Order: sequence, then structure tokens, then C-alpha cells
Amino acid sequence: MATDELTHQVTAETVQAPALEHPGALRYVARQPVMDRRNRVHGYELLFRAGPEAVFRGNGDLATRTMLDNTVMLGLERLTGGLPAFLNCTRESLTEDLVSVLPSSMTVLEILEDLAPTPRLIEACRSLKSAGFRIALDDFTWKPDLEPLVAMADYIKVDFRLSNAEERFQLLQRLRGFTLALVAEKVETEDEYKRACDEGFTLFQGYYFCRPVLLKSGKVPANHSHHIQILKMLRDDSLELRKLTSLVKQDASLTYRLLRLVNSPMCAVRQEVRSIRSALLAVGEDTFRKLATLAITSELSQGQPEELLRVAFVRGRFCELVAELCGRDSTEQYLLGMLSLLDAMLKTPMAELIPHLPLRSEIHNALLHKANDESTPLEWLEFHEQGNWAGCDAKAQKLRLDEEILVEAYADAVVWAEDALRSTL
Repeated sequence: MATDELTHQVTAETVQAPALEHPGALRYVARQPVMDRRNRVHGYELLFRAGPEAVFRGNGDLATRTMLDNTVMLGLERLTGGLPAFLNCTRESLTEDLVSVLPSSMTVLEILEDLAPTPRLIEACRSLKSAGFRIALDDFTWKPDLEPLVAMADYIKVDFRLSNAEERFQLLQRLRGFTLALVAEKVETEDEYKRACDEGFTLFQGYYFCRPVLLKSGKVPANHSHHIQILKMLRDDSLELRKLTSLVKQDASLTYRLLRLVNSPMCAVRQEVRSIRSALLAVGEDTFRKLATLAITSELSQGQPEELLRVAFVRGRFCELVAELCGRDSTEQYLLGMLSLLDAMLKTPMAELIPHLPLRSEIHNALLHKANDESTPLEWLEFHEQGNWAGCDAKAQKLRLDEEILVEAYADAVVWAEDALRSTL
């Protein structure tokens, strides 16, 4: 993880915001990780649906306050695990000091590229900087009148898709002498990540860690073959306890992870559990299947960025919660979400992994991104991760679930995933 940040518990009482005309209008919030060169999470950019500009109806202050109110209501620490939160800011939120309702030690204020650097805006940023906020310049391209903002910026964010190598080289030359971190945005592949490193960027935003260079080996890596075998057993109607215990015991690390999970607050088992057999008897088969899948997924992702495992945990829990709301098989949906990043974990194409996975053909197709009824919860979440709100709406309609219910399930999944990580790592 990134260096420790001071945490601050934020509650709804922290801000006096006006009543919302449309309470559900700004309920969507997604997060995208900002990673460092060691593949650790440095912070999260929070993406809010229908930000102030999109809902503007003649009262910019009201719209901006509504966005901030939603941030406070949800709680920054809940959304970022105490890491820095990068938030897009309107002119009103900066010049009217509306962002002061947020904890300065956790908040990075992103100044959008379309905000003119007026004297009032520059002075507001200086004041906020002195109050402990950090400043980021988003989608940055060099302009002489931006130099006062560059001088106080902590981060410069450059869109990797809207710039070429020569433009980025010239920009980085201009920024020499300034003390700030360079963030490469929209880095979606491992190749782009490597190029950004070579060019001098130190932070990276985008799901490149979900799209590594795949090894076309044609088979599951040998050291993970028995993990797949255990997954197959976990899908059987009744568990063969003796055989399962033997398989789990072959992997000391897996045994340790599983016992840590069973003994963690997630399970609330009254007595300490010290064996695989007693773990199964203590928590019951259904809970044991879920915990074992968590432990196996942790093992499969060894050597990969921790954020990859976190995303898998969020997806698994979210799909499970949504399945319970719309009549789908929650255990099957849990597996779908957890295994949706298996190709990135094992660096093996999903098509080559499918024959080894103990799932129905409909779930196989969902893992191969072939849309069907079973894939809808996962598709909603993937759109949500990208901030694709129109896609979210379409999938919510297909699920026949209210968007606010889905967003609440997402928030619950984020909290659950953090607890699961603490129990497995």
C-alpha cells in the first residue's frame, strides 16, 4: 500500500447542505485506483455521476454542494480505505471554499482543464493549499498562464490516449524544476504502463494491471492446477471432506489463509479453529465454500498487484449480493465475480482457462464477455468501474433493480473486500 495517510472519519453532520431536489440524482460514485511504480495503490479518484456541470440548472452552488454532500454522506475513508481521494472540482467549489467540508489530509483537489486560471481561482488554490489540501492539474497541457498553478501543484495528470510520445517529452521537459508527481492517465495495457515508466511518470491511472501480457501456454500453470481442482470440488453438491482436506493441506499457504479467514471477524466463530475439518464443521458448507474461494483467489493472484485481488473481491461480493436481490444463484454469481480476473492473475487467456473451471456454460460465456442473463450483474459493475453511467442504467433496467440499491451493494462490497484483504494477506 502507499505511505500512511492521516485518516479522518467524516459524517453527514459535517456539512450543512441544502435539501436535494432529486435525492437519487447523484448517488452513483465509482473509484479508480492511482497506482505507483511498485503496483501499490497511492490513492483513488472518485467519479461521481452527474457532476455539477451535468446537472446545472442555473444554480451552480446548489449543484456543487450536492456533489460535496454526497461525498460526505458516503464517507471518504469508506471509499478509499484512508488513502488520498482525488476529486474533480468546479470553480464554485474552489472559490467559495465549499471543499473545506472535506478532510484536507485525505483530499486531492483536481482542477479541470477547462477552468481558466483567473486571479480569484489562483488565490483560492493558494488558500486551500495552505490549509493542507493537495492540488492536481487534470488532463494537463502546457499553457503559460497556468504556471502559477503548476508552481503549487502536487500532481500533474496527463492523458496517455490524447497525447503522443513527443508531446509528453516536451511537456516533461517544461516541468523540470517543479516538485510534483507525474500521473499517466488512461493507462489500460501493460505496454502503455511500461512506456509511461520509461518516459518518467511515477503514478498511473487505469486498469492496466487487469490486462497484463498473457502467456499462451495452452494450460493452467502447474503450480495452480490443484487450486482449480479444489474449486471443482467446492462446486459439488456435497463435499468429500477427506479428499478436500488432503488437497488443501498440500498447500501450507492456502491452509494458513483459509484458517485466518475462518478465525476472522467475518465469520464470528466462537472458538478458535485449527484444522480444515473443524473449519468446515464450524462454519457449515456454504460459508466454507465462499471462504475457500477467497483463499484460493488470494493464492492465484500471488505476484500480482494487490489491487487486482481487491477488485476481484469487490466483484465477487457485489455479484453475490445482487444475485440475492434478483433470484440468481448467489454462490455461482460469487464465483463469476471472483474469477472474472483469473486471466490477469494467471497471465493466461480466459479461453484456455475455461475448460478447467467447474462452471455452467452460461457462466463460461459470461467470463468470455459473451453477454447473457448471468453476466448482467458483472457487466453493470464493469460499467460502474469505468464511470459509464449510461451503461449502468441499461443493465439496471435489465436487472429490474433500482440504481440506488445497486450502488449500495457496491459500497457494501467495497467494505467487505477491505475486510477480506486484511484477513487473507
